[in-house]
Amino acid sequence: MDTKPVILNPRSKNITEGKARAPNRSMFYGMGYQADDFKKPMVGVANGHSTITPCNSGLQKLADAAVAGIEEAGGNAQIFGTPTISDGMAMGTEGMKYSLVSREVISDCIETCVQGQWMDGVLVVGGCDKNMPGGLMGMLRANVPSIFVYGGTILPGQYQGKDLNIVSVFEAVGENAAGRMSDHDLLEIERRAIPGTGSCGGMYTANTMSSAFEALGISLPYSSTMANPHDEKQNSAKESAKVLIEAIKKDLKPRDIVTRKSIENAVAVLMATGGSTNAVLHFLAIAHTAGVEWTIDDFETVRQRTPVLCDLKPSGKYLAVDLHRAGGIPQVMKLLLNAGLLHGDCITISGKTIAEVLKDVPDTPRANQDVIRPVSNPIYAQGHLAILKGNLSPEGAVAKITGLKNPAITGPARVFDDEQSALKAILDGKIKAGDVMVLRYLGPKGGPGMPEMLAPTGALVGQGLGESVGLITDGRFSGGTWGMVVGHVAPEAAVGGTIALIEEGDSITIDARQLLLELNVDHKEIAARREKWVAPQPRYTRGVQAKFAFNASTASRGAVLDDY
Repeated sequence: MDTKPVILNPRSKNITEGKARAPNRSMFYGMGYQADDFKKPMVGVANGHSTITPCNSGLQKLADAAVAGIEEAGGNAQIFGTPTISDGMAMGTEGMKYSLVSREVISDCIETCVQGQWMDGVLVVGGCDKNMPGGLMGMLRANVPSIFVYGGTILPGQYQGKDLNIVSVFEAVGENAAGRMSDHDLLEIERRAIPGTGSCGGMYTANTMSSAFEALGISLPYSSTMANPHDEKQNSAKESAKVLIEAIKKDLKPRDIVTRKSIENAVAVLMATGGSTNAVLHFLAIAHTAGVEWTIDDFETVRQRTPVLCDLKPSGKYLAVDLHRAGGIPQVMKLLLNAGLLHGDCITISGKTIAEVLKDVPDTPRANQDVIRPVSNPIYAQGHLAILKGNLSPEGAVAKITGLKNPAITGPARVFDDEQSALKAILDGKIKAGDVMVLRYLGPKGGPGMPEMLAPTGALVGQGLGESVGLITDGRFSGGTWGMVVGHVAPEAAVGGTIALIEEGDSITIDARQLLLELNVDHKEIAARREKWVAPQPRYTRGVQAKFAFNASTASRGAVLDDY
């Protein structure tokens, strides 16, 4: 009998071939490996489980299911951890500045473990917002056969016959401050909004990125809208592991899957489902990591040809669990494919093309639901994430324009150099209809870490000012944000962008129809202010925040750390 090891991937030669590798193998024997195990692929399981957040506290069962699937399919599972930051818990605090930083830390962890241990493939299990882009960026850097397993969405909470989710709490704070909700009701909503494990339930950032990953082909069909507590989520994790083993045999890698055409597919699904503004930042970073040519202007190109088909929160009615029951992302993709808005020839992790994956999906959505609209009757004729430019954002800014009766406003600037003072002004009733709030020095370098502004925007909506007050920032917005809001303004204030030169009372125009973000001040006056502007001192001088602030690119290029 031939006892020579069967190598499925040349990387395994580092631990299987020759007497010189005996010390390497000895370490594996210490973990219970047997001689035959060295014939099998070594498959990493990047496990994002933690008890930090409900988004990730239900991941261990998925990691366990993935390990079982790897072993049943003939592989060796090698588990390692990745960290997470809870955006919902950190929102409105200094901790929120670590959220975007965690995207880079997660990708560093995955690249380091996969490359350092020379793994043949990796399965990434993640839940909260930055787990997805961080996971995929790590997968793309290592570029071994890889698959992403999303932790799953949360089930809705309930109070007084209404579905609740995390954004319900932020908006309730604003309603309470405006005298439109009692302290008792606020407390009940706070207690009931999060009933268990899973990521935030609307088409917020976690569900946006998971849906986009399914459209990319790096996750299994239907997996992005499953609920974490349901058994099908564990079954999907196990099946994902088996699909990964086949991809290892075929040497099908992430950079084979993540191409310009597949990113166009993902962005089309992002637009059709009404997804988060954060996806713009993350796909710029993903494209950069994959070596794919993709700019902020490409989002606008896809937006203009893609209708919004799904009536999902934050600006719509339904949650991800409702989308799943209505046919999930495959149903949305089939509608887009039939309309000529998807590339059907893109390869997926299963080895099938998008067209092959969608072959048996119905051509029309079920008649007994109104979560997914047909292309002939969209909610909006064009996508909801508009790229605005002007003297306030020559590199571009991102506006979410769904749910607005009039996506344009010109009004006086109300200027804040931090989030907390802006929130206090809202809750104290000092912000009035027609104002344009400016929250600055919150960009990648200035924050640092580009924190999200859900507390101020939620408070505005709660006070009934969501459509009548504009808000611009060089920071980010939660996926749960809606209203007359513009984020990712670039260049940011910390590097002397025009947003740093705005003075209280200046006239500002936000016009999503004209794709315009403009400071209505004479250019000579702007130039004079720029001459007097002094850069602020760094907020952090040591640690991950200092490293992020020093290395981060502009938001218009994804706020990546290796844009050299």
